Amino acid sequence: MDRLSRERIATIVGAHRAKDPLLAVPGRRAAVAAIIRFDRVQPEILLMQRAERDGDRWSGHVSMPGGNFDPRDEDLRATAIRETREEVGLDLAECAQGLGRLDAIQAVARGKILPMTITPFVFALVEDRPLALGPEAAAAFWLPLEDAARGALDGTYEWKLGPVPMSLPCWNYDGRVVWGLTYKMLGALLELVREAPEPLTTG
Repeated sequence: MDRLSRERIATIVGAHRAKDPLLAVPGRRAAVAAIIRFDRVQPEILLMQRAERDGDRWSGHVSMPGGNFDPRDEDLRATAIRETREEVGLDLAECAQGLGRLDAIQAVARGKILPMTITPFVFALVEDRPLALGPEAAAAFWLPLEDAARGALDGTYEWKLGPVPMSLPCWNYDGRVVWGLTYKMLGALLELVREAPEPLTTG
């Protein structure tokens, strides 16, 4: 079976018992949507280039659609759905199937640990619809997952934490750099799928 097939990812993510990090100080919660389409030559995941905005810790970065939990949201999954609709114009309740959630991660921005967790929810796109970018998204694109999984997009992102230069792992694709929290969350998804045992076959 294809290791990145829809059936295999759905089975593995659906069975995953997601964990949340323990925060020393209670903080905010956020959610992102990992939206995968399976009707191309290889599976692709939707990413967006965030608009350059004052006050946005991740201004200009590549990210998955998502944002902060709103008290009016039913839960974090609803947060991911709402933010995706606002940022890229996709209504996941209508055009996608929820596959499950991944481990929440501690948010980090500009080298500082934040009192905030981010929970990724995985969706399979079942109806291809045009994107309609909101004001928080400067662009959107589809990243080929098989290429990322086999290392074809691997690169190094040179970044400075104050005066200290750092070399961080990243993916380079179509002139864009995927690094930081997005790289970490998608890497965790690929690792989860890679490490899961292959199903037994009979006959």
